[in-house]
Parts: sequence; C-alpha cells; structure tokens
Amino acid sequence: MKIYCKNKIYKLAFFTACFLSASLSLCYSQTRIRDIIRERIAEGRGRRLDLNRSDIQASDEKKSIIVGGIERTYIMHLPAGYQKSNSYPLIFVLHGGTANAENAMRMSQMSPKADQEGFIVVYPNGTGKFEDKFLHWNDGSERSDKEVNSVDDVAFFQQLISYLESNYQVDPKRIYATGLSNGAIMTYRLGVELSDKLAAIAPVSGALNYDKSLPIYPVSVIIFHGTADKYVPYDGGVGKSSGGQRQDKSVAYAVDFWVKHDGCNPTPVKTEQGNIIKEEYSGGKAGSEVVLYTI
Repeated sequence: MKIYCKNKIYKLAFFTACFLSASLSLCYSQTRIRDIIRERIAEGRGRRLDLNRSDIQASDEKKSIIVGGIERTYIMHLPAGYQKSNSYPLIFVLHGGTANAENAMRMSQMSPKADQEGFIVVYPNGTGKFEDKFLHWNDGSERSDKEVNSVDDVAFFQQLISYLESNYQVDPKRIYATGLSNGAIMTYRLGVELSDKLAAIAPVSGALNYDKSLPIYPVSVIIFHGTADKYVPYDGGVGKSSGGQRQDKSVAYAVDFWVKHDGCNPTPVKTEQGNIIKEEYSGGKAGSEVVLYTI
C-alpha cells in the first residue's frame, strides 16, 4: 500500500502496521500479549540491548542541525533508488524513553519498509545527560526533569522539516510521525502543534498529555495501545516506570480529542479479531479519520 494523499488514514496504516507487525502476528498465534508488551517496553527503555551495537548501514547517514544553540542529531535513510526527479513521503520514527535513534531503527525495521514502499525515513534523537544514549523527549507531560522540560523539541522538528524540504525531494503533503511510549507521547504533541506540517500521526503505547494549545488543521490519527500496558496505562494514571512524575491521560481521552477536533462521526465502526479490537471514526474534515487498535 502506498501513500498518495494527506487525509486518508489507511494510507498511513502500512508503516504503523509494520511498526507492530511482529507483535500482532504473535498475538494471533496465541502468544501472550503482556509478554510482548514487556519486551517492547524493555527495548524502549534501553534494557537488554547491546548499546555498543550499531545498526547503521551504508545507506544511512548520521546528521545534525543546531536548534536553540543545541546540536540535535538524527539518522536519515533514503529509499533504495532515490531520485531527485521524484517526490517522496517523509516519516519520522521517534524512539522511546531512555532509548535513541538506533534503537528506533532496530525496533521498527522501518528502513527496509522504506526501500520497499519508497519513502524517506528519519530517526531523530531526543536529549539527555549522555551524548546519544538514554534520551528523552519533552513531550508536554511536565515531568520533574527540568533539563528535559527546557528543550524545545517542537522547534527541532519544525527546523528539521524545513531543512529536509529544502534539501531533499520531500512531498510537503505527505509528512508523518510515529513513535513508541515517550516517543508516542511526543508524537501526539507534534500532531497538536504541527498540524500545518503533519498529514497524520501514529502513536504506539502513548498518551495525549499535551494540552497547552489546539491543532489548527485536521490530522488523521491511528493509535495502537494494549490494555495490559503498565508503563503508559490504557485507562490513564501513573505508569510503572514514571516514579509518580507523570500522570498519563487515557486512550479514550486521546480518541475523543481527535474525533472532536477532526469532526469525525462519533460512532465508530467496530470490528474484532482475536485479541485485537479496531474502531474506525471516519467522515472527518478534509477526509481525516481516527482509528484505534486496542490490543
């Protein structure tokens, strides 16, 4: 499936589906979803990983830009056969808390998908006390960590998008963001604050915690979340790893927010298969849609 337009959420589904394809296929083979969630969250937190291992390939490039006096880094993957005469979708893949861009590459396996489908994928790094490990996003959750809260990650993405549009063949109507956990919470924030830039967002196991502003334009949203998630609770509250520093809003809050903002039909089309419940809210402004996958 390829992405052709800004507003149809199913045009976004191929890359978010691949983000969780391993998890979903295991669900259908009766592997316990809570074990999968633990594994994914542990990876997102940088556990059980060889942090010295590099997944950077010859076709990938480590790059940096200066934002607010801070050097911000990211890994960029151009699809196989990239040509300056073409126009390509751009997808940002955000790592989880205490992880980094290489971790996002390893977990999502988005680069092979980019080669297959023909899109540009960028893995940005958050910030932290170490150079390129144990990084976080200023996702709007107002943690007690003043160092993280002081970083303007929205400005980072604004400047990065402008740079990529100016220097690569990026289709400005096909720019997307997805992420896991802390990266998903940041993805929600980007959807709110950069609705003029993003066609759609795909948060995985995240919460819409940012409430300082409202999006200007409709943004299609596809959400993946597990009811057994103890790190970002499905029904909201304090997660297992937050140390009481973060009060997450519920998945229902995020769905309601985007359904109302996009002007979607408030009654979803609901389907179930095994442990997966899919709810589709269609008919939004400019063809936008909201889709929730509950695992």
